[in-house]
Order: sequence, then structure tokens, then C-alpha cells
Amino acid sequence: MRKRTQARECALKILYQSDITQDPPDDILPSFWDFHPVPDDVRRFAECLVRGTQSHLSAIDQKIIQYTENWDLGRIAVVDRNILRFSIYELLYMDDIPPKVTINEAVNIAKKYSQADAGKFVNGILDKINHSEAIASSKTRHKEESEK
Repeated sequence: MRKRTQARECALKILYQSDITQDPPDDILPSFWDFHPVPDDVRRFAECLVRGTQSHLSAIDQKIIQYTENWDLGRIAVVDRNILRFSIYELLYMDDIPPKVTINEAVNIAKKYSQADAGKFVNGILDKINHSEAIASSKTRHKEESEK
């Protein structure tokens, strides 16, 4: 398994546990790593995803609500909700990861950890966010450049 894939799976497990128990991820991390030893670079990337997702959780959840028309956040399966959360964090806040990679990884993780149709659901939401946010970002950059 590739290191970033492994890190994303760890991030999902940590975020899932935090969502279920309502414990802050930082409280979960020490015991999680005790039971799931991984290489340092996997751990660093997983913690980056977890902490980044947590620090932008309100904005990320708003994006989920915005792009899942007629879906209450609580109706989305906990696994799917947390895959969307860390993937949206990657899409919006981590410029060094191509959106196609983020979406593909999220779909594969959803297929592995969730229900059969979860991959399609996750793909649809992330694809909408990626296209809409990329257009908005492009318009903002174009406007800023024309004002110079």
C-alpha cells in the first residue's frame, strides 16, 4: 500500500473515532499510534490531514451541506462524512496534491470502508466541489490580476 493511501486510511480512522466519541483528535492520536504503528512520514501526513480537517471543520461541513443538496449532514454515513471531510480539506487547502489524486483516493477508500455505492456518492460530491471551487478560484485570481 502506498504511504499516502495508508495515511489517508489512518486519518479516516482517527476522524471516525473522533466523530463517534466526540473526543478531540489530539486526545485520540497517542493511543491510535500505539495500536497502529506506521512509518514517520505516514504518521506526519495523517496528522496533517486530521489537524487540518479539524481546524477547518466548520467551513468543510458547510461545503458538504452546500453540495449535498437535500441531505442533512447527520444523514450521511459517518465513514462517508469523514472521507468527504479530509478530502475536501485536501482539495481546498493542500495545493501540492492534484485534485484528481485526492478524488481517486477518496473513492477507493469509500469503496473499501463503506457501502457499495459510497464511491459514486463521494465522487459526485468531490467532483462538484472541485469544479465549482476551481472556477471560483480562477475568477478570483483573474480579478486580482486585472486590478493590478
